[in-house]
Amino acid sequence: MEGGARMIVTIFIVCSIFLPLASAKLGPQGLRVGFYENSCPQAEQIVAEVVSEAYRKDPGVAAGFLRIFFHDCFVYGCDASILLDSIPSGEKVEKDSPANGKFLRGLEVIDTAKARLESECPGIVSCADTLSFATRDGSVLAGVPQYNMPGGRRDGLVSRAADIISNVPLANAPIQQIAELFVKKGLTQEEMVVLTGAHSIGVAHCQNFAYRVNKYNDTFQTDPKLDDADSANIKSACQRQVSNEEIEKTTLPFDTHTPFKMNAGFYTNLFKGTGLIESDQAMALDPRTRPIVGRLAEDEGKWLNQFARAMSRLAAVDVKTGSEGEIRKQCRSVNLENKGNTGIAQNLGKTNSDNNFDSSRTLIQASIPIQAIPLA
Repeated sequence: MEGGARMIVTIFIVCSIFLPLASAKLGPQGLRVGFYENSCPQAEQIVAEVVSEAYRKDPGVAAGFLRIFFHDCFVYGCDASILLDSIPSGEKVEKDSPANGKFLRGLEVIDTAKARLESECPGIVSCADTLSFATRDGSVLAGVPQYNMPGGRRDGLVSRAADIISNVPLANAPIQQIAELFVKKGLTQEEMVVLTGAHSIGVAHCQNFAYRVNKYNDTFQTDPKLDDADSANIKSACQRQVSNEEIEKTTLPFDTHTPFKMNAGFYTNLFKGTGLIESDQAMALDPRTRPIVGRLAEDEGKWLNQFARAMSRLAAVDVKTGSEGEIRKQCRSVNLENKGNTGIAQNLGKTNSDNNFDSSRTLIQASIPIQAIPLA
């Protein structure tokens, strides 16, 4: 199905393991809060200043960081592989995937932060930690309570567009299928629902939802779950008589009322049936996830705190620490000494080939509403 790749969107997961917000103890896989307190004491402050400046100019970067972060962590782990423009093998990198490419937002902010870090502390702070800190800072500016982000990640040497499909959930894959992917990453179904709430900010491109009003399936031209107003809105935005290039750039906000503010209105909207992304809406329909959506809709404070703790856990997925990987001098390419390490790069990518999910679009079964739960 040609829409398989276009409908890949981001999903965020939270884990039930609690990382105390005031702790400086070792975290999962050797990560530690305050990791740079001796080697580069100003590291987190530098990133926060860069992000704050970017957010003042464009608050949409907070949602951009969340997307980059998830797509990084679920492919090879949180190792900044998504930031690479090329790898020694010459293969297409993650940025070249239709799931990323033009959808990535905020990359230049990461470049700026890394450049300032290199000026202050050359060769000390990894791109993976820079991205992790920036994502935390953007989320906090958008309304999430302040939380600690452990450091100590190192940067990967491999990045392959071919590995995106098998590691990033599709827009309307069955919930069970997506939950299984998260389990492989050490996360749970409930955690999946909690961080899907990142869709309370940001926008989605037409590729991720226009199909709902254009030959939805063999029975319906338009997704019957859409009300007339939402259907008309999508048609107006995505079926205009303009060039394909312009349509590809067209977006709609997930939440038209507070597009830059993290809040539980996202879950309330799902109960109203106004979810823009089909698999978001499925969370309020599927009996396995509907109770979770209800609890989160009723207690915004609890959700925001869960979201904060979740981000620290997501940031620990398959990280590289110690002597693994490298500390890049700049985030778009591996260091000069590793330019010829194609063998290492190939080996590091092998662990991501076991998630061979079907990339075709799964149509809704009327009696079993179990589509994917994505974040764009």
